[in-house]
Amino acid sequence: MKFPSATRRVYGFALVWMLCGAALAADYPDRSIRLIVPAAPGGGADFVARIVGAKLTESMGQTVVVDNRAGASGTIAAESTAKAAADGYTLFMGQSTSVVIAPQLYAKLGYDTLRDLVPVTLVARVPNVLVVHPGLAASSVAELIALAKARPGFLNFGSAGNGAPSHLAGEMFKTAAGVTMVHVPYKGAGLAVNALLAGEIQVMFAPSVSVLPQVKAGRLRALAVTSAVRSPAVPDLPTLAESGLPGYDISSWFGLFAPAQTPGSVIDKLHRETARALQSPDVQERFSREGAEPVASSPAEFGAYVRSEFAKYARLVKDTGIKPD
Repeated sequence: MKFPSATRRVYGFALVWMLCGAALAADYPDRSIRLIVPAAPGGGADFVARIVGAKLTESMGQTVVVDNRAGASGTIAAESTAKAAADGYTLFMGQSTSVVIAPQLYAKLGYDTLRDLVPVTLVARVPNVLVVHPGLAASSVAELIALAKARPGFLNFGSAGNGAPSHLAGEMFKTAAGVTMVHVPYKGAGLAVNALLAGEIQVMFAPSVSVLPQVKAGRLRALAVTSAVRSPAVPDLPTLAESGLPGYDISSWFGLFAPAQTPGSVIDKLHRETARALQSPDVQERFSREGAEPVASSPAEFGAYVRSEFAKYARLVKDTGIKPD
């Protein structure tokens, strides 16, 4: 059967593209890979990125360099990834803040999550932990609520940035408990935790990976987890739903992305190597110790999850009335 010349050109282009993609996957990677992190060193995204990056360095034979780009609720990092070359040498350890929440808050961003970022795998789910400075006269959720009601506006709660899960968790708490607290955003969870340790703020709904070491060392006091079920890392810590706020449920997550148009063969290789890293006993032990749940979903599964989270946070932002600072 003889095809028209235009059709032959289309098939020819597709064949060349497939062959180029296969060749790229065979040689990939042949130089270092940049892994952009939307937070300062010490935060949850940084913790996850450095563990995964070290494992990928081992398995792929090329250095994975962590590039911390904090600020603007992670949108600076996301935009940098979206505008990078789609060759597999720029990756993004995205988190719910920049990927699904910021688009609900900002009318104009330099990227479109669903168009410009290709999901590789969901890396980890991380419940937030309600922590307070040990000098605060509150040893339970009930005591914190009573203190906040007795002194409206006295308590400051920190977050990893405006619109971060740690911010939304605080706003949900205020609404559910009927209290007034002042939101203080920082450029990443690590900086917010440092402020809490220093007593600059009194309360935080922080990713468990950022605060559990401080809790175990006695430098912070944990009152509850924000997820629907208790965390295996701190099984004795109640949920906020158990502590008098029924239905309360919000967690952070971290996932690996690449720029749009990155060849599918490269995405598949990145997924395989990342999944292998997440299934290794040492990574699972380190994640579990900090309260993180390794996931390693397929690109298709992660894409579906991102879309569902996008819709979830669109409703949440609308219901809480959060506006950009």
